[in-house]
Amino acid sequence: MAEDKPVRAANIFDVARLAGVSHQTVSRVLNGMPNVRPATRERVEQAIAQLRYSPSPAARALVTRRTRTIGLVTPSIADHGPASIAMHFAIAARAARYSVDAVSVPDGDPDAVRAAIENLLRQRVDAIVVVVVDIGVLEMIRGYELAVPLVASASQPRPSPRIVSLDQYRGARAAVRHLAELGHTRILHLAGPARSPDAIERVRGWKDELAAHQLTLVDPVHGDWSARSGYEIGLTLEIPPGSAIFVGNDQMSIGLFSALRARGLTVPQDVSVVGFDDIPEAAYFHPPLTTVRQDFAALGQLMMQKALVELEEGGGSTEDTPIPTHLIVRESTRQA
Repeated sequence: MAEDKPVRAANIFDVARLAGVSHQTVSRVLNGMPNVRPATRERVEQAIAQLRYSPSPAARALVTRRTRTIGLVTPSIADHGPASIAMHFAIAARAARYSVDAVSVPDGDPDAVRAAIENLLRQRVDAIVVVVVDIGVLEMIRGYELAVPLVASASQPRPSPRIVSLDQYRGARAAVRHLAELGHTRILHLAGPARSPDAIERVRGWKDELAAHQLTLVDPVHGDWSARSGYEIGLTLEIPPGSAIFVGNDQMSIGLFSALRARGLTVPQDVSVVGFDDIPEAAYFHPPLTTVRQDFAALGQLMMQKALVELEEGGGSTEDTPIPTHLIVRESTRQA
């Protein structure tokens, strides 16, 4: 007679499925947090009882040593994207009753990031979160092993359990597809820094969408995300009649608009322009900017959720699908 297979102990995800809620909600109930509706709390408690669920001993031990502080490492640039991600992560951390110890480091310096992490660990933070803007830092994060959970935000072509991202690649393809469908046959790209993971994914999306429409590929021109770089590049960029420009972020679009006006060119009559980010000012450009909207709030929240799963379950975080981006069509593009 065959032996019965041992029954697997229920985990937080089993409870979430049975109660019809997210695992984050289950975590809130387990930690006695107030921001859960009474009816939802009751469903979760019933599911916990039905499944006889209890956190793992390792997770319980980890909880007893908590300082309820998370270390946040951010780049020193004042770019809208990284600043927004850090802000929304801090908001999500406060909602989960964690404080955030934030440190800014020079852009693109893996050694500085590593030193910042080690300093935060000496302060006994419960987890480390890193906002990545350089491929060197991204490679370091991929292979970095810590005694506490490590979560990073970074664009990359392959998924990783510890890394979350916004879908830069599909966002770029949507921008280029919009311009191609308007009849533009020459779509230039004013890209971000060559070592930026976000810029790399946007360039990849731009190239693949050009190939899908069998359009000519012209080498991208790299700026540094600033309006100044958009202006300086825009003054000398070769722009044949009927061209369109996909710009790596909205800040560079500001400078590009100014440079085009200085050259006597009008948007969108002479050239269509699409940006990326949908900064609050984008709707008030002259003309209002067509751009790709990123949900920085969702990304900040997801980073905190992954940290909580690691803290409360002692591991088991899964790979996440990049958060979708959305094309916002305004008046800076028109039919070629």
